[in-house]
Amino acid sequence: MIGDMRSVTAQLLHRPPGLTAGEIVRRLAAMQAQDVPSALLAFRARSATLTPADVEAAWQSRELVRTWGPRGTLHFTHTDDLPWIHALTGNATGTLRRLTEEGVTGDDLLPLITRALEGQGPLTKADLEERLQGRARGQGVVHLVALAARHGLAVLGPQRGGKPTYVHAADWLGAPVVPEPDRERALKELATRYRRAHHPATPEDLAAWSGLPIGQARTAWSLSAAPAPPPGDAPLVRLVPAFDEYVLGWRSRAPVLAPEHARKVFPGGGILRPAVLVNGLIKGVWGRKGAEVSVQAFDELPALDGEIADVRRFLSPPP
Repeated sequence: MIGDMRSVTAQLLHRPPGLTAGEIVRRLAAMQAQDVPSALLAFRARSATLTPADVEAAWQSRELVRTWGPRGTLHFTHTDDLPWIHALTGNATGTLRRLTEEGVTGDDLLPLITRALEGQGPLTKADLEERLQGRARGQGVVHLVALAARHGLAVLGPQRGGKPTYVHAADWLGAPVVPEPDRERALKELATRYRRAHHPATPEDLAAWSGLPIGQARTAWSLSAAPAPPPGDAPLVRLVPAFDEYVLGWRSRAPVLAPEHARKVFPGGGILRPAVLVNGLIKGVWGRKGAEVSVQAFDELPALDGEIADVRRFLSPPP
């Protein structure tokens, strides 16, 4: 098993100076944001200077948007990229199935959630439950918002008290999200962005990352040009968070994770633990309590003092 430092560089884990939060997301095509604290730490892994406040400012200014993206999971995307991402992720079939499973049914579901959101600004799930007057509760509310998002009518607003908020797209962005009408153009953009951020990769990797059927992923691949391979940068150690794009961005983790350690990183139940990268290979897992970091090494590790100090720097409140 050999680490490929070009993958590290393509994923910006060599921390090129000067990149804003918005530029990092655009370079990655989209950034997994299922768990916001982990997503914030993904910015830290790619920048020596960004702070949580910088990411929050990009979110509040609408440069970044948190919404359902590749694989139907929550991602940070750049506002400018919403049309082509929405064109490829706007299928509502799975969302309607989940709504039925939650007991949320009726012919009026889209207007129901649209009315609940429209003109209200960001609302928590509890706020929406009240406005929906018993039509949906718990995850049923979230799937209703997802239905609106599939139609370009909703996104997630910034956290409030550590809880997600949901907002009508027109209220937050000034207009609903309109999908790119040229699907071929959207597929080309997807593959171009993906290939730039994931090296080496295959159409099968693109299908796994995007959630597209393999036939469409191959079409997208054929429409895009192979980017120049990134340079293999100097060796590095990096603490990447749970659900990091470096770990989720390919069909298989085998090239970077020894099979005997796979269960330590992926224990099951949808959990993906924060990982210690050494020259592109996963050599341990880590966790934190507040700003205190603990590490479970798989093999002998180089010194982690600088990375641990930087995690503390990032998580420390501003003076």
